[in-house]
Amino acid sequence: MPRVREGASATKSPEHHLQKAISARSATLRAKYARLGLSARARLDRTTQAMLLRQLYLAHFEARRFQEALDIAVQLIQLQVLADVAHQDAARACQALGDVGRAMGHLRLAARACPASRRAFHLWTLGGLLYLEGRYGQAVSALTRAARWGTTDKPLYVGHLALARCALGESLINLEGIIDQLEAAPCGQGYGRFVLGRLCSYAGRREDAVRYLAAFVRRTHRGRPALSIALEGELAEAKQALTEMRGN
Repeated sequence: MPRVREGASATKSPEHHLQKAISARSATLRAKYARLGLSARARLDRTTQAMLLRQLYLAHFEARRFQEALDIAVQLIQLQVLADVAHQDAARACQALGDVGRAMGHLRLAARACPASRRAFHLWTLGGLLYLEGRYGQAVSALTRAARWGTTDKPLYVGHLALARCALGESLINLEGIIDQLEAAPCGQGYGRFVLGRLCSYAGRREDAVRYLAAFVRRTHRGRPALSIALEGELAEAKQALTEMRGN
């Protein structure tokens, strides 16, 4: 195979490097192509610049370089292209760095800066973080707002709200109905398996709880590295619950 001439990559368009970064199978390659796109000689519009920066953010996050990821997210926020997504990214980096307070601040800003169609998602993410921190009352408040704004994923937000209320010690007479609705919805897949597993444990459905939580753990570990890193808190809770249920 002939060697690529030095500087040949600089003649490629930023969009070409963006596609390479998106399809990259490793954090190293993702970062390489993102940097090549950002340094390309061709004119770089703000949208493409933002998308390349986000690929660089993902590369740092996947490699667990969380401070570098946060620095890139801040650049994205300053670029003011999809600012709510940039705040969401910054929140993940802050959470990974252990700065939960700052993460919550970014999520609140994301919920304010976003279009109405994404407000429920940001509020849900905030509620999920509050839940993991054991701040169940505040989680209920955020998740109530998420459920109010939710559309397609509303059963997931309602289910997560029920989970926070159960954690507060409330007894929900409609818990089975909430579980049934989430089981029947597409959003009951993926992250929904975590919520279903925890709800089933509160409902006394041990076998279902084990099945859902085990499926959540398997799927998360098989997904992209950024996903398993972002869901480390949920993974830890799911594994602890599985250990307790299987040990009894």
